[in-house]
Amino acid sequence: MSSNRRANRWSLRRRLIAQLAGLLALVCLVVGVVTEFALREFLLGQLDNRLAAASERGNRPPPPNRPGFPGIDRPPPDALRAVGQGVGTLAAHIGPDGEVRAGVLRANTDPAQRDRIQFDHVPTDQLAVLVNLPRNGAPQSRNLGSLGEYRLVAHRGPAGDVLITGLPMGEVSETLWQLGFIFGGVALGALLVTGAVGALTIRKTLRPLDRLATTAAQVAELPLDRGEVALSVRVSDVDTDPRTEVGKLGAALNRMLGHVANALSARQNSESKVRQFVADASHELRTPLAAIRGYAELSRRHADELPPDVSFALSRVESESARMTTLVEDLLLLARLDSGRPVVHEPVDLSRLVADAVADAHAAGPDHEWPLDVPAEPITVLGDSGQLHQVVLNLLNNARTHTPPGTEVTTALSTSDGLVTLAVSDDGPGIPPVLLPEVFERFARGDTSRSRAAGSTGLGLAIVAAVVAAHRGDVRVDSRPGRTTFTVTFPDPATHLPYKP
Repeated sequence: MSSNRRANRWSLRRRLIAQLAGLLALVCLVVGVVTEFALREFLLGQLDNRLAAASERGNRPPPPNRPGFPGIDRPPPDALRAVGQGVGTLAAHIGPDGEVRAGVLRANTDPAQRDRIQFDHVPTDQLAVLVNLPRNGAPQSRNLGSLGEYRLVAHRGPAGDVLITGLPMGEVSETLWQLGFIFGGVALGALLVTGAVGALTIRKTLRPLDRLATTAAQVAELPLDRGEVALSVRVSDVDTDPRTEVGKLGAALNRMLGHVANALSARQNSESKVRQFVADASHELRTPLAAIRGYAELSRRHADELPPDVSFALSRVESESARMTTLVEDLLLLARLDSGRPVVHEPVDLSRLVADAVADAHAAGPDHEWPLDVPAEPITVLGDSGQLHQVVLNLLNNARTHTPPGTEVTTALSTSDGLVTLAVSDDGPGIPPVLLPEVFERFARGDTSRSRAAGSTGLGLAIVAAVVAAHRGDVRVDSRPGRTTFTVTFPDPATHLPYKP
């Protein structure tokens, strides 16, 4: 299983080269094995012909007046006295009484005795091999220990005896080994050359796929999930030939990119219209809301002259108009951020800003505890002071709104690794895990009701995320029962280059 997973992680080029090399190796192996077997059969056929001739010579009567065999207790088989027998020929005679005489002809190294026959005895422990040899006249291969491999044939004599003749198979084995080494070397060289040429050929053949992958990677790097996207990347015409497989893939990719570009354009147009509508509606609502709030405040100046129920109604009109004004201002700010308007980037004393925001939160929520952890040295960032102040206020208001009285809300400011970090933590009940992925979405709420009892518009954290993103920062939340922390990071202007919109 693990080897299959490793093979699946290989590139297409690597797999093709490996398969090509494996196929060639298999072909070489099959050719080598077939060649070895065919050559062996051919060489054995030639050896059998020589063996038949040697057996025929050995079965003839010995020539008269042949010199004896000094230095041995028992004369060798008569087959070794035959004229024309080669060095290494084996002859054995099994008499009717079971007596075995066997010897192997060898070269005479003494120049003074060249005319005398020299032979070696067959080892005693190998005589049983000769005795058990089938006597049907068919050649048989046997291992005779120190004498090596022999091709043997046995014939029955007229007197009930058995004559055995054998020729060594050393030349056959040596030839087969030499062929194996030569063929193995040639096959290895062919594998190396084929692998190199195949790698170059496959690399050249797969270049169109590399270009398609490059185009797909360029598209993948584009921020297709937001904003206006100019999807102008396309596969070149050379890779869109419908007569080839790669061309079909390239043409299909171009059609898909065209559809995606049209969908992105339609989405952008729709979002632009929505943003413009929200911005226009928010801007237009500010004037009537200000008028409603002003008339409500003016009427409450004469509350003593009004019936109690009318005075209460006017107070509700004033409070709701104030809350609606806040909602309109939040929507207008989000619309401006969504439209990509450049943010003012000027030095802002974040330490002073955080201290002021905590003081405001303490005044708004005296039933909470508001510890502050700010270094003695001022910390400065680049940005819009008003928007950054709103980020801190929204985080503190969010903690105050969604935690019970007595909760401790700690605000900490620090710098490290070229980043300015703002952390707002509380020891409240925490955020449900199902809501964590969408806490920065617009109109996200801690409950599913539409109640406004808590005074939340559902836009506070969305504004935090949008403002932080516009300032090249990052915001995240970690929450568990008893500990919730919102962490905002900004680039430290002391270690980063000035921002260029």
